[in-house]
Amino acid sequence: MARNDDSKSTLWDVWREGTRRLEREGVEEAAADAELLLLHLLGKSKAELLRDFRDPWPGGELDALWEAYLARRAAGEPVQYVTGEQYFYGRRFGVSPAVLIPRPETELLAEAVLKAGDELWPPGEKAAPRVLDVGTGSGALAVTLAAERPAWRVMASDLSADALEVASRNAELHGVSDRIQFVQGSFLEPFFEGPPIDILVSNPPYIVKADLANLQREVRDYEPHLALDGGEDGLDPYRIMAKQLSRLPAVPRIAAFEVGAGQADSVADLLRSAADWSGIRM
Repeated sequence: MARNDDSKSTLWDVWREGTRRLEREGVEEAAADAELLLLHLLGKSKAELLRDFRDPWPGGELDALWEAYLARRAAGEPVQYVTGEQYFYGRRFGVSPAVLIPRPETELLAEAVLKAGDELWPPGEKAAPRVLDVGTGSGALAVTLAAERPAWRVMASDLSADALEVASRNAELHGVSDRIQFVQGSFLEPFFEGPPIDILVSNPPYIVKADLANLQREVRDYEPHLALDGGEDGLDPYRIMAKQLSRLPAVPRIAAFEVGAGQADSVADLLRSAADWSGIRM
């Protein structure tokens, strides 16, 4: 990144020029992404950056790192993979190209599970549910549930060994590794035997296969297709899990899934055909 006078450059100047470069490369949220990259590079909070914006740019080895960060983001790599982190439910999670980047909308699933679980297992009582997070990825859901409800017994599974490694590190980061059991396997298969599951939660792949090519380049070219591809109609994972429910030691009292746009009714029908639920909320 060229500057007219490096000795007079401030953090503000560097952020502004980084923003302009990302804008030229077609990055939609250029200003926000340049800020996230700068925060990560400097190890500052947003409040600290605002306070220090007029401070001189340190230069030196930071020049090369800043250039590398901008180049990766300009090429389409998600900013979360560049920084290696994403916040979810107020906690910082490590992420890598082995896992889907946690989305804000998935926080709604976590909130719904916590609320529904509290209705059946009120906090403070001795009874506590056994929870299974299928397709855990970064572990965002499993770690959040374990951290928010220390009495809950949580299991988390994924087909990807690399994803489980990321999830395990996140469990250690948030001090819940001793309360989450990580299991490698496909959907519900690893749990056909063993203790019954009280709460089943999953954010499975639900993108229609034909739509993968039309996704944003950040998603299409960088995030794992294993965590995106839901088959010809996007419903394959739900179909598989619905069929597998009867093979569990007992049908879970709560099954909570994230679904794609326009899929809620179809997933609800799959669940109705699999078990006699007291109610289905969408």
